[in-house]
Amino acid sequence: MAVATQYATGRRKCAVARAWVTGAAGDITVNDQPLEKAFPRLTLRQIIQLPLEMAGLIGKCSINATVYGGGPTGQAGALRHAISRALVTMNPSVRPPLKKEGLLTRDSRVKERKKYGQKGARKRFQYSKR
Repeated sequence: MAVATQYATGRRKCAVARAWVTGAAGDITVNDQPLEKAFPRLTLRQIIQLPLEMAGLIGKCSINATVYGGGPTGQAGALRHAISRALVTMNPSVRPPLKKEGLLTRDSRVKERKKYGQKGARKRFQYSKR
């Protein structure tokens, strides 16, 4: 019997992640690299593995992912979103804990645009009274 593979897409800031989750071994590869090499920072690896911890599937699911756009934090958030969505399609019983933790909701916060007549999005040019 073939092991089912689920595909899901996740987004965060400008980053887009595509994840294929298989109910086999326990390795995670990102852009054809092991997780430790793709994300050297421990905090980012913990962000990515949070859905697996919440579902109790650490070491039971094999994940192959591609991530592009944005920076490391945005990519980690996008990958977490993609993994969460794939786990729910694989096993609907893990939906309540993931939903409660907010892992299925797309984080829509993005950088605010710079406004004309100002130095940045909120910061004004220096005002001189005299």
